[in-house]
Amino acid sequence: MLRSPSWINDFLNLFFPNNCSACGNALAGQEQVLCLACEFKLPATGFHLHKENPVSEVFWGRIKLETATSYLFFNKGGKVQQLVHLLKYKGRKDIGLFLGKHFGLQLNDSPLYSTIDFIVPVPLHPKKEHKRGFNQSEFIARGISVATGNPVSSNNLIRVVHTDSQTKKSRYSRWENVKDVFHLQRPEEFIGKNILLIDDVLTTGATLEACANRLMKVKGIRVSAATIAYAQA
Repeated sequence: MLRSPSWINDFLNLFFPNNCSACGNALAGQEQVLCLACEFKLPATGFHLHKENPVSEVFWGRIKLETATSYLFFNKGGKVQQLVHLLKYKGRKDIGLFLGKHFGLQLNDSPLYSTIDFIVPVPLHPKKEHKRGFNQSEFIARGISVATGNPVSSNNLIRVVHTDSQTKKSRYSRWENVKDVFHLQRPEEFIGKNILLIDDVLTTGATLEACANRLMKVKGIRVSAATIAYAQA
């Protein structure tokens, strides 16, 4: 298993119960967040090894990403949905760190992600982040950073317009909802850089598309995208 830096271990042990977040059984030994049985059963996509895959195809004809991937398949009522729900709505930051670290290990095995300069989480509007208490995508990005060594940039790309929830919107409505809401505070920092955009779940890809559109106004930039989960159409 991936061994975590001591500060992450201390953080997890201090704030969260020592039970598997998927099945509820007690964790043993060095297990964290998930027991070994549930960790083994995570529905990994393997998309990170292929430039053309079902996730990258979502963006074909919409925006020119270098590549795109998701770590896990998302099925309604499944364990991945349960983990994402705990992360986003129950304050389980440890789940974001845990899944991010394991996702980062996979990305290390793929030459498609070997030249990343910055990991950039999809930002929340300050009002929404204040209400939730944190940005779940930032904790996923931090976990990926632990595994890959790539720095996280979490205060350059910002969300300047507060929008309604995307959950029940159509693909076009989602795009309309986010197309002009992102801004770069210091675009010069990203000139000529290779950016990995991070979000939690890919559905229509509207939010990632809007972020990438803003980033691609920077000279010489390259943008890839990665999410923890992929919700198949």
